[in-house]
Amino acid sequence: MELENKIKDLVETIRPYLNMDGGDIEFVKFEKGYLYVKLTGNCMNCLGQDSTINESLLPMFQEEIPEIKGIINVPI
Repeated sequence: MELENKIKDLVETIRPYLNMDGGDIEFVKFEKGYLYVKLTGNCMNCLGQDSTINESLLPMFQEEIPEIKGIINVPI
C-alpha cells in the first residue's frame, strides 16, 4: 500500500502539467510492476499519447519508483 500511495502522490505532481494542455491522468492500479493509468481530456485523443507515456511519464515515474516496468493506458 505504501508503494501505491507513492505512485498516487507522483500522479498528483504530474497532473498540473497535463492540465495545462487540457489533459489529465488518473491512477487505475499498480499490478505486477505495471502502472495502469487513464489519460483523459485532450490526452485521450492525442496522437502523441504513446510518446508522452513512454518518453515523458515513464522516465519520471521510474526515477522515483524503479519498480515500475511500464505504464499502460487504460482506454475509457
